[in-house]
Amino acid sequence: MARVILRGGRVIDPASGLAETADVLVEEGRIAAIATSAQERTRANAADVAIVQCEGKLVVPGLIDPHVHLREPGAEHKETIASGAAAAVCGGFTAICCMPNTTPAIDLPSTVEFVQMRAAMTGLARVHVAGAATVGRKGEQLAPMGAMAGVGAVAFTDDGDCVASAGMMGKVLAVCASLGKAFMQHCQDPTLTVGGVMNAGVTSARLGLGGWPAVAEEVIIERDIRLNRAHHCRYHVQHLSSAGSVDIVRRARAAGERVSAEASPHHLLLTEEACTHTNTNAKVNPPLRTDADIRCLIEGIVDGTIEVLATDHAPHSASEKAVDFASAPFGLIGLECALPLYAKALVDRGAIGWEQLIALLTIGPARLLGIDDAGFGQLRVGGPADITVIDPNAGWTIDAQSFESRSRNCPFDGWQVRGRATDVLVGGRWVLRSGVLAARTRPTGEMVAHGS
Repeated sequence: MARVILRGGRVIDPASGLAETADVLVEEGRIAAIATSAQERTRANAADVAIVQCEGKLVVPGLIDPHVHLREPGAEHKETIASGAAAAVCGGFTAICCMPNTTPAIDLPSTVEFVQMRAAMTGLARVHVAGAATVGRKGEQLAPMGAMAGVGAVAFTDDGDCVASAGMMGKVLAVCASLGKAFMQHCQDPTLTVGGVMNAGVTSARLGLGGWPAVAEEVIIERDIRLNRAHHCRYHVQHLSSAGSVDIVRRARAAGERVSAEASPHHLLLTEEACTHTNTNAKVNPPLRTDADIRCLIEGIVDGTIEVLATDHAPHSASEKAVDFASAPFGLIGLECALPLYAKALVDRGAIGWEQLIALLTIGPARLLGIDDAGFGQLRVGGPADITVIDPNAGWTIDAQSFESRSRNCPFDGWQVRGRATDVLVGGRWVLRSGVLAARTRPTGEMVAHGS
């Protein structure tokens, strides 16, 4: 494995507080040194080291997305583990965590191992697995979470659905606490969202579309936080969408509750006004809400209430989305354009700087998934060389037709954005070099060049 020096970039490692010009030396798949002084940088140079010039760029821990839908097994026409891993790398992500709402659901150790095997074959982004908390994600019977954790499941969730029963939710929290794993909740009271397809309000009434109230999210968060006081599980709220939800999480954290939360690009940039009878790519779960909700979400990021960013990458085929708004499935894709969208929503508005943005994309998700102790989400000497190089000033146009994802349901198609991952290392291997995907593996395991 080649020795590499990433030379002269602004190295940002939120876990250690490092944010200065430095060289990063990679050897044997690990970070061998981080040289900050001129003398150290000179000493790190050697004839047998490949030097990559990173002046004007950010050198950061590999980005981590803890909320991704890969659709395999069961819906490979939308996305496969291989295509999702390729999309992740192109977006600057060295690791993703896939959700269990596949067919069949990821509710057995054997299915966890299947995903891990397919992911290893890609040679691209690392794919961590969140196992289902209940059998078939039906909320009726506990899944064998201990056995799934034993083969590597990093967290648990019934994402795509809420664990609606309070009694079952208490059991899930107790098991997750005993395993030391986070539970990630899709907060949606199903009795309050029957027929709902977009935010409940003036716009839904004008369009004649079923309304989905914010309280459907908020009551589940309140309930679960109360339930969790008896268990102290790491409880995580997925895709926050409302101002009220931010306030609930803020108060709980201030009271010492073990709760965290995430926000997604679309909930930071789009409002209910994006929803029309034809713009089905704006149909998401939970729905797009209002400018006031966006302001509160951003305030929650600024004050640390929200410490994780996650795309909720949810691929659907063109034919599935090419129907009326009420009939279309919920979800949009975001892995390949998330980074500049986060920058647009947060950095360009002056809410936070790149240092805090990188923390939300690296050490925050790593701690949630419990992989920080292994060195992920940080630049640590001796730790894995999962590294992303970002050009924060690169301007480009989002083109969903060029995505590595198998789906195209992206409401940001055609947007002008700034900031892009140019180079990505996973375990010291180049998987993205000068913006080009290094290699891809077919499902058979055959390695093929990018573009074939």
